[in-house]
Amino acid sequence: MVPAPLLLSIAAAAAAQTPASTTPPPPPSTAHRFNRMFISPMGEPYRPSGRDDDGLADWFQRADANHDGRLTLEEMQKDADRFFATLDVNHDGEIDPEEITRYEEIVAPEIQSGHLSVAAFGGDGDDANSRHASGRHGRKGPSFGDSRDNDPHQGAGRYGLLDLPEPVISADTDFNRGVSRTEFEQAAGQRFLALDVDHRGYLTLAGLEATRPAPPAAPKAPPRPKEPDDALPDDGP
Repeated sequence: MVPAPLLLSIAAAAAAQTPASTTPPPPPSTAHRFNRMFISPMGEPYRPSGRDDDGLADWFQRADANHDGRLTLEEMQKDADRFFATLDVNHDGEIDPEEITRYEEIVAPEIQSGHLSVAAFGGDGDDANSRHASGRHGRKGPSFGDSRDNDPHQGAGRYGLLDLPEPVISADTDFNRGVSRTEFEQAAGQRFLALDVDHRGYLTLAGLEATRPAPPAAPKAPPRPKEPDDALPDDGP
């Protein structure tokens, strides 16, 4: 039988070696991830259809072709090529001025500064933007929490990862008012490098979520006008 003093010594030693329990830190806030429209680095709109939608995650999972959680330069360029094909309506290998106008007014009208579409307020209107905004990444529907009245960024910069007000036309490096497939692919490469801040050669969803700006604070409500106080004495004669 182990003597009582020895038991006490063993218990004390065990207590000294056992680290004190600590409360784990709270998880980082993810409020800025959901309920928000997202525009990909190449300009493709991803509109939320529910309060748990994460447009950035939708784009990442689509672009990450082998679904290994790492978006490579090649994958991003292939995803850019896919989107290029949807913008090049006449399939002539260039996004011409008419197709750029179509992108700005129909595919992603939200990039227009000061544009207030019905979808931005969760409506189901039948205007031109609503009629043309269809499909998984362009359907009409509610865009929860996308009030941008006090956002300092312009155009697509309000919804994406890079401060590019117009991601498509900004790929026009020779300024001929058209974007070739080569220019679009080169732009994808440059934007990949801009997002790969750690120079790892790949992007992760967590890393992109961390760099995505939080939504602007909601504007403060104007102060209520003061009502006259009936209790104050009348200054009249």
